Amino acid sequence: MVSMTTGISLGVLELDGRPLSLEQINLVANGSMDAAIASAARPRIAASQAVVERIVASNETAYGINTGFGKMSDVRIGPGDLQQLQRNLVRSHASGLGEPLEAAEVRAMLLLRANVLAKGLSGVRYQLIELLVALLNPRVHPVIPAKGSVGASGDLAPLAHLALVLIGEGEVFFEGDRMPAQAGLAKAGLTPLVLEAKEGLALLNGTQAMAAVGGLAMLRALRLNYLFDLAGAMALESLLVT
Repeated sequence: MVSMTTGISLGVLELDGRPLSLEQINLVANGSMDAAIASAARPRIAASQAVVERIVASNETAYGINTGFGKMSDVRIGPGDLQQLQRNLVRSHASGLGEPLEAAEVRAMLLLRANVLAKGLSGVRYQLIELLVALLNPRVHPVIPAKGSVGASGDLAPLAHLALVLIGEGEVFFEGDRMPAQAGLAKAGLTPLVLEAKEGLALLNGTQAMAAVGGLAMLRALRLNYLFDLAGAMALESLLVT
């Protein structure tokens, strides 16, 4: 990808679950850098997914995999309804309000969520993380309302709107137009997924909305502070001129 500001390609950021710097997040958020899943992350992702598959196959009871959520955690869900359980979780929490987040914040959310899942501790398939990254690089941006997070309990509503797009629901911005997710994915040559056991829960349980908005705001504040220092130094220099 070529930077929108400099016209220079800045390469690819590989994601393996390690912390990202504010500068790295900003480079992907502003479209100056692509992202990819590091090859070293793939075995960890597969091993984590295998744990979930083993639980499902053994019919062992495990929260969020074959049970309800929250107060419904004691309700057992049958094997034939596990996909519907995850789909319903995403749909039920996609209840945000207000104007959509800016593209930079949405891109930062996609990046941070993909990086967290690439750590290989969430039990999701490689294909799911791959689709998150695939939304970044051709610039298919989920429409995520700016209001609706419950803070310390997680960015459930914003992340639900992000997750909706992975299953071909909700809306996206693509090539300057707002459209149904299914149409946007098709135009970008992408195919939605059917969520498997635990994947809806893994997508929603996180704080990537506040991290994206807060991280980019922090970087802008730091840059503004530097400019203020520079302007002050230049002003003092000019006052010393005789």
